Amino acid sequence: MALRLIIGNKNYSSWSLRPWLAMKVAGMAFEETVISLDAPDFKARVTAFSGAGRVPVLIDADVRVWESLAILEYLAEKFPAAGLWPKGANARAKARAVASEMHAGFLALRRHLPMNVVRPVKKRALDNGASADAARIDAIWNECRTTFGTGGPFLFGAFGAADAMYAPVVWRFHTYAVEVSAAARDYMGAVMALPASVEWREAARRETWVLPHDEVDWPDVPRQ
Repeated sequence: MALRLIIGNKNYSSWSLRPWLAMKVAGMAFEETVISLDAPDFKARVTAFSGAGRVPVLIDADVRVWESLAILEYLAEKFPAAGLWPKGANARAKARAVASEMHAGFLALRRHLPMNVVRPVKKRALDNGASADAARIDAIWNECRTTFGTGGPFLFGAFGAADAMYAPVVWRFHTYAVEVSAAARDYMGAVMALPASVEWREAARRETWVLPHDEVDWPDVPRQ
């Protein structure tokens, strides 16, 4: 039985992007089910798969895993050859730490810059909280790339779980033209150039759902 991933709108659902991207880059076969975050029956449909009632949810036979980071950990155990975590103990500990920091933090940036993949690139001024979050993320990216990233263009060389966790931030920084360091900009380019990232963006462009609370230009809904 193929893996199945329940996700929200590709334009808006940052949590859904994380395991989806990791699975695509790693070449894991899976079926996807997209449920709009504003669907009247969203909670009921998702609760049928997970008591949390939130996306994403991974289904593997009788196993149900929710929360993006938990899904990535499950996949890393099920498919060790995918290399979702670095092999070295030091790098692996760092990757888990920065992935967990993303999972638990940066609320100011998330609220101020909602993920909106198909919004035309246009600068949005950052408030103090979002600015501090952006600076911290830039520092994380630079530290990981400098210390562990010599083997490739991603945080720990090859694409892995930590990159999947930060992929929505890459899109946020791009969409809202956030100023970052040159090294961070190069890293963003590598993530957005992934065929899987391109596939996600093109699918988002085909969606017709509009979620007003994630449209910072509302009532305008610009699209590229």
